[in-house]
Formats: sequence, C-alpha cells, structure tokens
Amino acid sequence: MTDTITYAGYLGLDRLLSAQHPTSDRHDELLFIVIHQTKELWLKEIIHEVRLAKRLIRSDEVEPAYKALARVSRIQTIMTLSWDVLATMTPADYLSFRGGLGTSSGFQSWQFRTLEYLLGLKDASFLAFQDEGSEALEALKAALAAPSLYDDAIHRLAAHGLAVPSEVLGRDVTQPYEPTAAVEDAWLAVYRDTARYWELYQLAEKLVDLDDALLTWRHKHVLTVERIIGGKRGTGGSEGASYLQRTLQRRCFPELWSLRTRL
Repeated sequence: MTDTITYAGYLGLDRLLSAQHPTSDRHDELLFIVIHQTKELWLKEIIHEVRLAKRLIRSDEVEPAYKALARVSRIQTIMTLSWDVLATMTPADYLSFRGGLGTSSGFQSWQFRTLEYLLGLKDASFLAFQDEGSEALEALKAALAAPSLYDDAIHRLAAHGLAVPSEVLGRDVTQPYEPTAAVEDAWLAVYRDTARYWELYQLAEKLVDLDDALLTWRHKHVLTVERIIGGKRGTGGSEGASYLQRTLQRRCFPELWSLRTRL
C-alpha cells in the first residue's frame, strides 16, 4: 500500500548512499565519487528526455518536444556548475588518491556516449570501451544504429516542404553527420520566414540551446582538468586536456550555426 512507502524507501536511499566506495582514506575522494555519480544520474534523465523529444518530433508533435529539450538545457547548466565544486580539489588532493582509480576513465561512460550518439555525434570507436556482451555495449550499439535527434529534425524540414536531398534523408545514420549546403539552405529559409515556419524555428533554437550548453560543459571540463592535472595524461591512458580541447570544435547541429553568417 502507498501509505507505507517512506521517503528513504521510495528513493532507494539505502542503496544510493551505500554506493560510494573510496579506494583510500583521503578526504577528497568522496567528493570525486559523488560528483561523477551525480553526473551519471543527470545523464540518465537527459537521455530519458531526449528520447521523448525524438519520439514527439518523429510523430509531428514538435511543440510538445520543446519542454523536454528545455529541461535538458537546464540540467546541462547544473552539470556545468558542478565542475566548480570539483575545482575546489587541489592537484595535491587529487594526486593523493589518483593511483587508486586504476584504468577507469570518463571515456568508459556509456551514458555520455549514448547522449552523443542521440545528438548526432556518431563515432563507433567508443564501442571498444565497453565489455563484449554487456548491456552497456548493446545500448550503445542501438543508439549508434538509430537516427539522431538532428536526423529527426531534418526529416521535419522535408515534411514541411523544404528541399532536403534524398541522400541526406536516407543517409547511413551510423556514420558521423556531414553538413551540406542544401540543409543549411533549408534552415535558412526557416529563419528568414519565422512566421511561416514558427515551430521549426523554435525547434532549431532549442537545439542550439542544447549544443551551446554541451560546449559550455566541455569548456568547463577542460579548465577543471587543466587546473587539477595540467597537461598530464588522463586515467585509462586518455590524452587528458589536449583531447578535451579538440572536442570543443564539435557541433551536433552544424548548419544551425553556419546559417547565422548568411542571415
């Protein structure tokens, strides 16, 4: 019966609060664990919302998708702010327990890669970071094989009579998206006649909000890593800050950025 449900029971606090297992007795390691566990919880919610937005957009319910996309942007803001909390950890604090992390790395976050795939940043090389036969690998493969949020948005352009080449609509969605002049022209038409294409215009701006927030998160990540470990390689053998710097060039929805020069 619902009247016997407690706060702790409903939230599963016994399991949640016992899921932190520091490898050392160093004070700051708990913060490191909590920050990353919290990010994974927020990623779970973001994925939940993006999948809802995708379903709505595919079924031509574009306006109801705005709420889910706006919620994602708000969550991204919270995730970005959390880097400021982690930045209270000094290099000495981190080095005191870093050895206990072994080969674990953010590269292995299947939820973050799932989000990238859902947004259109397809890169099959990240599958190698998951164990063969694992649920994480299967979830990633499914996200890689499915049309992205941007693919869904581009199909809406075509559904509204805007000229989108068939090779774009029928592209291999497992491959990275390549921007085209034709898709930029279609989005440009939306921005030049917002009254006629109001729902597409609003959708486009919601997508730019997501891309903007993701880039802001990446930039703050770079600064935090540089502040704590400088130019050292990351755990698990990653390149550390130099790799993260390169990710700042990525755009999930490239034509929504490039069209602005032509307005």
